[in-house]
Amino acid sequence: MLDVSLAVVSALECALEGIPFARDAGIPVAAGVVFGLLAGSVLLVRRRWPIAVVLVSIAITPAEMGFLMGVVGLYTLAAAELPRRIIGSLAGMSLVGTLIVTFVKTQQDMSRGDLEIGDWFVPFAAITMSLGFTAPPVLLGLYVGARRRLMESLRERADSLERELQLLAERAEERAEWARNEERTRIAREMHDVVAHRVSLMVVHAAALQAVARKDPEKAVKNAALVGDMGRQALTELREMLGVLRSGGDGPPREPSASTSPAVPASASVPLAAVGEAAAAAASRVADDEGPCLAEIEELVGQSAAAGMVVALSVEGDVRSYAPLVEQTAYRVVQEALTNVHKHAAGAKTYVRLAHRVSEIAMQVENEPPEEAASSARLPSGGNGLVGMRERVSALGGVFVSGPTDAGGFRVSAVIPAS
Repeated sequence: MLDVSLAVVSALECALEGIPFARDAGIPVAAGVVFGLLAGSVLLVRRRWPIAVVLVSIAITPAEMGFLMGVVGLYTLAAAELPRRIIGSLAGMSLVGTLIVTFVKTQQDMSRGDLEIGDWFVPFAAITMSLGFTAPPVLLGLYVGARRRLMESLRERADSLERELQLLAERAEERAEWARNEERTRIAREMHDVVAHRVSLMVVHAAALQAVARKDPEKAVKNAALVGDMGRQALTELREMLGVLRSGGDGPPREPSASTSPAVPASASVPLAAVGEAAAAAASRVADDEGPCLAEIEELVGQSAAAGMVVALSVEGDVRSYAPLVEQTAYRVVQEALTNVHKHAAGAKTYVRLAHRVSEIAMQVENEPPEEAASSARLPSGGNGLVGMRERVSALGGVFVSGPTDAGGFRVSAVIPAS
């Protein structure tokens, strides 16, 4: 609407100015009016072709027509995304054209006696008029164009920052999901190590109790006591782990308030970082404070021996203490290896070896071929024991190897850096 209004006003102005132009040129007045209408209407395309509008305004300047078109055209030209040399050239041509026309017109008026002023007025009027019609629209257009480009660059920068924030949020969510999966795996591994060994021994003792209940009551009572001890130990370890997981945050868990909508899950209002920190704190407390140590391996081997396994323990090197996580990992490797012997090679003679070296600790659990093809206790297997051991050792930068021996048995070996 603005462009159409300006074009209509410019066409009317040029049409009115075409009347004296037609009289001075000696052509029909109607021709001058039509020429003015056509020339003034060119302002309608000022946004698409500003150079054409300025050129037309310069072309009709000698006819003293198109002053509005010249001013608006120069403003649009200066505000457009065009090279400065083009803007400067066209502005200079418009300035020179206006200067010449104004100089000639003023001098003619003075020669006819219409103006009785000194000769200095002619150049003064020409320069003033040309600068007045050229400089303000060009300067205003340059300012508006620069401001527009600045706003566009700020808008692009804001959009870029918004995209970056969105990418950061997506990456943070991915990291939080990865952290949750890692902690879930670690917790599952801890639960497996705590439960599998104790329950396996309980099942072995229960099978032995069933076999000797009538033949040897005294041994049956002993096995029953061992089963009870194993169950109590398993429950104690489970309570300790669950207690650590429950107190992994800064305080005790709070019940949801009555105002909380049941349709919204509680996890939606908890920051992802808080979830990750709580899970990491719980896992580290399980690993560092509540985990077993190398000093308990002798007791571990004794429990397996009490369950009927023929097992021998040998220790090489100077016994010393290690980081809690290293000792726990070594203990869990031996524990899981003995559990696998109970499951898959019941009755097989087993050798447990520990080697304290300068910068590492090595452990090996090897069993001979079992006497029977299957365990009489029929212990189930989840298939995660070796995977869990490998994950534990690899997480500390160690090496884990497992596989059958040439004699038909099975061997589990691990080397863990001391630091």
